[in-house]
Amino acid sequence: MEIVADVLERNGLLFAFVVVGALMLLSGWLSKTLTRGRLQGSAIAIMLGLVLAYLGGIQTGGEDGLADIAIFSGLGLMGGAMLRDFAIVATAYGVDLQEIKKSGAAGVIALIAGILVSFVVGAAVAAAFGYTDPESMATIGAGAATYIVGPVTGTAIGASSEVIALSVAAGLIKAVVVMVCTPLIAPFIGLNNPKSAMAYGGLMGTTSGVAGGLAATDKRLVPYGAMTATFYTGLGCLLGPSVFYFTLVGLFG
Repeated sequence: MEIVADVLERNGLLFAFVVVGALMLLSGWLSKTLTRGRLQGSAIAIMLGLVLAYLGGIQTGGEDGLADIAIFSGLGLMGGAMLRDFAIVATAYGVDLQEIKKSGAAGVIALIAGILVSFVVGAAVAAAFGYTDPESMATIGAGAATYIVGPVTGTAIGASSEVIALSVAAGLIKAVVVMVCTPLIAPFIGLNNPKSAMAYGGLMGTTSGVAGGLAATDKRLVPYGAMTATFYTGLGCLLGPSVFYFTLVGLFG
């Protein structure tokens, strides 16, 4: 066992990929078996990851969750800012700006309104719970947009790890709610064609939530909603630590 542990510690990053891959396989199976695909595997994986991080933190008394355990130390690098930001940039580069024009004015308005409303509501809730400094309000507001935009914004403006964790939690809750509620409200909002799916993706923004919700509604709509949702994430990463943050600094010092 000591030899195995030593090998895993020396190859921490590779083992981290194995652990995450196994977690994704388990989450995908749970999604199909327990929810019939209505709750996407990525959302289940995130929830399981948070539980494991919590258990790891309790076990070691550390601050990095499961990464505080030696054989899982590679998770600290894999889940760190470097690879996270690389994944975000790679996603943004995979988007063709000409494609969003196909959604028309409705898609553009939904994209801007979706980001603005999510940010304002998130910042207001943060202030209501005592997080009144601009860094915390901006980070939690960005997390209300998506669980990717929150950490990116928080890291850029120097928010505390506690606040960044809250932003991830806010984004996760939003993703799960969107997944579950999309098929329920689709008949009432005319969510049955590519154009409305683009507008919906721009308004909601959470790519995993929109993709999972549309998959449960009509699988043919998934690419359209996911496309504008991807723009939402990229635009949020640009506006969160810049325009939105400096606006809060101007208003609240």
